[in-house]
Amino acid sequence: MRRLVAVAMACAALGIGISSGAYAASFKWASQGDILTFDPHAQNENLNNSANSYVYEPLVELSKGKIVPCLAESWRSVPEGYVFKIRQGVKFHEGETLTPADVVFSINRALHPISQFRTYTAGILGAEELPNGEVLVKTNTHSPVLMTQLTNLRILNKAWAEKHGATAPQNFVGKEESYAAKHENGTGPFKLQTREVDIKTVFIENPDWWNKANKVGNVTEAVYTPIKSAATRMAALLSGEIDLVLDPATQDVVRLKRNQDLKVEEGPELRVLMISLDQMRDESPYILIDGKKSTKNPFKDIRVRKALYQAIDVNTLKRTVMRGMSIPNGTIISSETNGWTEKAAERLPYDPAAAKKLLAEAGYPNGFEFTLDAPNNRWVNDEAIAKALAAMWAKIGVKVNVNTMPRANYFPKVLKFDSSAGMVGWGATTQDALFPLQSLVETVDVQKGNGLSNIGRVSDPKLDALIEQIKAETEPTRRNALIEQALLMVNHNVYQLPLHTQIINWAMKKNIDTPMRADNRLELDKVTVK
Repeated sequence: MRRLVAVAMACAALGIGISSGAYAASFKWASQGDILTFDPHAQNENLNNSANSYVYEPLVELSKGKIVPCLAESWRSVPEGYVFKIRQGVKFHEGETLTPADVVFSINRALHPISQFRTYTAGILGAEELPNGEVLVKTNTHSPVLMTQLTNLRILNKAWAEKHGATAPQNFVGKEESYAAKHENGTGPFKLQTREVDIKTVFIENPDWWNKANKVGNVTEAVYTPIKSAATRMAALLSGEIDLVLDPATQDVVRLKRNQDLKVEEGPELRVLMISLDQMRDESPYILIDGKKSTKNPFKDIRVRKALYQAIDVNTLKRTVMRGMSIPNGTIISSETNGWTEKAAERLPYDPAAAKKLLAEAGYPNGFEFTLDAPNNRWVNDEAIAKALAAMWAKIGVKVNVNTMPRANYFPKVLKFDSSAGMVGWGATTQDALFPLQSLVETVDVQKGNGLSNIGRVSDPKLDALIEQIKAETEPTRRNALIEQALLMVNHNVYQLPLHTQIINWAMKKNIDTPMRADNRLELDKVTVK
């Protein structure tokens, strides 16, 4: 610090200005839950994907809605798929040089049945190295979202993975231990220095990053701390212990905006919160009727699903739980996502009387009982939302036991279908409706990467056929018409109970500059500490 002050004084005496970006800077940020794994193909979750993007890179990136080069210098379309020219001279963090073999290995690894990134491989058959050193990504379609999907498939070093027994993705759902979960060997702007689960994760600048000349921010060390308590996160921000909070409590936002030492960035997220109900099993494990385990699954009846939907007062949720920080939505995608239409987003009316009538018609005049699983440290006010829904459903005679848990326990539980009803928050990171349609309501098929987050196991052959058409259609107008048709089918059958689109807030010190993305990802290499 003395040296920096001396340099600054000397420069001032000589009349030389120094850009704030020239200084090495430490940056500390927090949110309510921890990073889950550093295996780049193991767990498709937003905070986790953000952290992995600091150390791993894809072939191409999405910048202001356009596909731009990353580890691929250029690409071209061929009948078999896409051919990529791999960037020369790129080094992995442990010193190895990036090769086409690493790219082929990583793309094919993402296609592994255990991979939670198979959703991003829709239409991709595999990858192979060509004799000239280029890489062919073989596809069965030239869908307009294929390149966007590739922005989420990150490249790791093949030899490193082989050395550490990580040739297949970590089975996160199965709670497998893996070297790749706590270590990395990517090409990104930062290296993982230390990883203390549920305590802190430290990143340091990669001095050999191939794109360092274009780095926007000035952060050389970054510390992420999971802090579950909203009050504790705010206290840490106000005391200067941390520089930015990704998820300030909604009730604190107005007060934070009045603080002269802080600033709050705000905007709608590409994420919709919803409730998924078990629609597959004839007997669902956490449903009781008259106090006894039910031999019948009420959620398979559309009248029951519609009753639960019409008992949800989204405006009250917005006002009392979200403090105005939500946008009621009647579909599984946000208005920021390609394919969204007002028609598809129209909600069923809030009508408790109609809900009670529907329950009686379905054979449940006295209601029933079920457990609602939800995380307590993932989405904005997730636990409070679950409790508010339970109170609303109690008014129509349905008793709900709210079972909340940390995200690290929640995702493995619901992804192995150990749930009768669960909360889902889904953001279309590809900025296109195919991603949530394929993930949330297409029949589960691990080999094809379909339904990987379809925790209610919705299965509708007609809907599946529509989604497959969307994957293959390349003409935008026809494709968007198919998307609307699919979304309306989801609505008509009440395959999900949509709630709202989140409005996100980032609270930070005034000396922090960082772009806010609609997918709620903090870009560490673009953070500037003044």
